[in-house]
Amino acid sequence: MKITIYIFLLALALKVEKKESIKQVDSTRLMVDSVPSLLAGKFMDDYGINYTIKDSVWIQHPQSRYHILKWNYAQQYIIAKNDSANTSGAGLFTRIDYTVLANMEPYQWGFCLSVYDAKSESLAEGGYRADKKNPRTGCNGFPFSRMKRIK
Repeated sequence: MKITIYIFLLALALKVEKKESIKQVDSTRLMVDSVPSLLAGKFMDDYGINYTIKDSVWIQHPQSRYHILKWNYAQQYIIAKNDSANTSGAGLFTRIDYTVLANMEPYQWGFCLSVYDAKSESLAEGGYRADKKNPRTGCNGFPFSRMKRIK
């Protein structure tokens, strides 16, 4: 019962659309097949870098691509495989932690490339975890990149 309520509240917080499939993996992890609607679309971070985020790919324009393997709603992170054409970490694995931001308009959420050069999916997933409670310093001592939606 507690897990069901938690899933419901988390889905509301992230504005999960009905088309998304949530799967209980174990007692602490939830995986989904598609991007939360809050994170889907085109964005610009507070450094002026543009991004496109879809169900299966995270693009940091102009050239970095991360092929999404897992979305973890409960702990708010993504596991991805770096594209073979990326200039940094090609073919390796990345963990992207994200968090909803309060009172930072126009920025709605932020992310941290917590791990970007792991040799395996499991090493990326088990690696450094960003401190989402402190988005100003919780990304390896640096701030999370803050994201605002663009057209």
